[in-house]
Amino acid sequence: MAEIPQILADAERKMDGTLEHAKEEFGGIRTGRAHPAMFAKITAEYYGVQTPLQQLATFQVPEARTVLIQPFDPGAMKAIEKAIRDSDLGVNPANDGHVIRLVLPSLTEERRKEYVKLARHKAEEERVAIRNVRRHAVDAIQKKLKAKEIGEDDARGAEKKLDEITKKRVEKIDELLKSKEAELSEV
Repeated sequence: MAEIPQILADAERKMDGTLEHAKEEFGGIRTGRAHPAMFAKITAEYYGVQTPLQQLATFQVPEARTVLIQPFDPGAMKAIEKAIRDSDLGVNPANDGHVIRLVLPSLTEERRKEYVKLARHKAEEERVAIRNVRRHAVDAIQKKLKAKEIGEDDARGAEKKLDEITKKRVEKIDELLKSKEAELSEV
């Protein structure tokens, strides 16, 4: 019996990890406003190693659609510019020798629809990941039941609790998606 709370706790921890991943994924989808999370997935070649931009520079957002990138090492400026230019952000960096300035263009209606579609796809991937965690936990509970380590009532109760945990996490994914869609539809 002592293992059921452990199975549920593990499932809950994994589902929370999936939620955090969803937040990161949604943060990486560009909206009309500038924010440092847009650069989370971009890496630049720095001394022969692909390095995340957050490790190479600081990011400031002085205006809604402007980002200032201050490299820690001025020698990394060209690599950072190239990484941004090659990314899917669709911006052209301007370098004044000290900082890199990005002015984000307004999103077209077509681009907004693409981003909403991307957000929905990512949300579905996260829901599938949560359901997979649930399925593995149910399998573990069923193994305990077959091995006669727990009774049917305990197994049913554990699965009911697991369903509640799963439902809450899926609802949170849906809330994240809804807020991202609202953010994307703002002009």
